Amino acid sequence: METKTGKILVVDDDTDVLSAARLFLKRHFLHVDVESNPESIPYLINNDRYDVILLDMNFTKDIGSGKEGFYWLDRILEIDPAAVVVLITAYGDVEMAVRAIKDGATDFVLKPWENEKLLATLISAMRLRQSREETATLKAKQKGLNQAQTSYTSDIIGQSPAMLRVYEAIDRVAETDANVLILGENGTGKELIARALHRKSKRTDEPFVSVDLGAISETLFESELFGHTKGSFTDAKEDRAGRFETASGGSIFLDEIGNLSLPLQAKLLTVLQSRTVTRVGSNKPKTIDVRLISATNMPVYDMVKNKTFRQDLLYRINTIEIHLPPLRERQEDLVPLAEYYLQLYRKKYNRSVNTLSPALLKRMQKYHWPGNVRELQHAIERAVIMAQGSALQPEDFFFSNGHEVPQDEESALDAMPLDEMEKMLIRKALKKHNGNITEAAQELGLTRSSLYRRLEKYGL
Repeated sequence: METKTGKILVVDDDTDVLSAARLFLKRHFLHVDVESNPESIPYLINNDRYDVILLDMNFTKDIGSGKEGFYWLDRILEIDPAAVVVLITAYGDVEMAVRAIKDGATDFVLKPWENEKLLATLISAMRLRQSREETATLKAKQKGLNQAQTSYTSDIIGQSPAMLRVYEAIDRVAETDANVLILGENGTGKELIARALHRKSKRTDEPFVSVDLGAISETLFESELFGHTKGSFTDAKEDRAGRFETASGGSIFLDEIGNLSLPLQAKLLTVLQSRTVTRVGSNKPKTIDVRLISATNMPVYDMVKNKTFRQDLLYRINTIEIHLPPLRERQEDLVPLAEYYLQLYRKKYNRSVNTLSPALLKRMQKYHWPGNVRELQHAIERAVIMAQGSALQPEDFFFSNGHEVPQDEESALDAMPLDEMEKMLIRKALKKHNGNITEAAQELGLTRSSLYRRLEKYGL
């Protein structure tokens, strides 16, 4: 047998029962305490931590009715609401067992017990205690994380008209359990929006689990998302809950959902439809209760037409859609964002630089920021580290070639490569129509699918 773990408390007024229990259980658990006087229970559980308490239901005062057992069950749970209690009696019946479970007991066994059955019951109860503690720890960490992030992510930086529409959508949707699909280019901050939705929801104190589907291989997809049992494959050395189980009660964020292959889309759809997961190596489904938030930078509607994304899955994930604008369409937010990151990194790296020069601001406003807010963040961080003076200058930045707007666009059109000209016209149309694909496509004389192909081609 594996290394012994666990601490058990046995309370029974029959000394023979205590001796037999201690002798048997010491072979399987690390520590076994026995007590014949139930009046000692408060002292014991206030001064020690037990994985399982094995409690007699009938003491000498009231043989047969189980009243003392129920009394001490209530006292134990009053002192330690997380306690795991298994009741034991020679006078048990179905009615008493049902009441015991309703009153908070984990299980119920009869004297004289079968050793193997008793052992299985206690091991199962001990795992329940561990699971409860792990869940409580996770919830506490998540709550702390939510509180720590409130100062920044609760008010995502930006007051441009495009971002105000996003905030309005978050406020309307957050308190519902509707599935949300966030659409936007890489680097626009889709996970921040997902976290804001979770934090403003009724599930705010429950787990928020983020999954980058683009980083999970096909072979590990089921194990990562749905869990596995010990021995189900070579490296499965223990039972492990998947991301959906971990998120149960809270929210799960599936980033880059557009990257899933059709077979994996089918597996995900099955889970969303049944609201259950089955661990790899098991045939027992587990019910889950999650709020689903997904995100992608892919043209999913074109993918549905091209049969590379399942239409029924799209219907499942996009009850509500939130379109997150690229940074070039929220110019009003550029300076506040840059100043926020400047202050963040000057403190982090203890640098004296504390302002953005007018020349830099002018250059930044001409740049199209193909990597969006993430590119701006990294650019500011690098500039703060490398800057020599107290103000950031254009030479402290690296601007990718081909992404700056010419001073005189009209005179520059003839010298522009055809692809660059097309890209610029698409940007203008999108900005004019506030990111509305249908209206932009009509102005450009393109179909929606043709415009989506060009957006993907140019990384817009």
